[in-house]
Amino acid sequence: MLDVLIKMCKFAQNFERMKIKIVNKSAFDLPQYATSQSAGLDLRANISEPVVLKPLERKLVSTGLFIELPADCEAQIRPRSGLAIKHGISLVNTPGTIDPDYRGEIRVILVNLSNEDFILNPGERIAQMIICKFERIEWESVTDLSLSERGDGGFGSTGTK
Repeated sequence: MLDVLIKMCKFAQNFERMKIKIVNKSAFDLPQYATSQSAGLDLRANISEPVVLKPLERKLVSTGLFIELPADCEAQIRPRSGLAIKHGISLVNTPGTIDPDYRGEIRVILVNLSNEDFILNPGERIAQMIICKFERIEWESVTDLSLSERGDGGFGSTGTK
């Protein structure tokens, strides 16, 4: 058993992380994981002074970041749960997708779903970015699909309990 644990530790130490090219034109550090097991990297508002986001208002917020993804990866931009629960701040298109051939600045569409003004400060963490591999598909036209337990049951068809 100890041998297995030692091998696992050695494997974990030698594990190479995916390398992503990044240009940082912001006034802030590169995106970071908040904890050792966080899935998302925190993105920060690259603004020079506070910005007010009024109730139901949306704004396109710069991050100052530009990335080059591998051809089989996308970046998903998602809301931060703390901003959502505490202030009603979310993203309009969530998750937002950054395709591997996009080289422009990463920008985030924030929306204030609360009844109060929200003040966005320079460098504030506004979203999280997750890098995901994806598959390209090829359609196979058929006349019928195989049967399944659920069938064509849609919204609410599996119940609430």
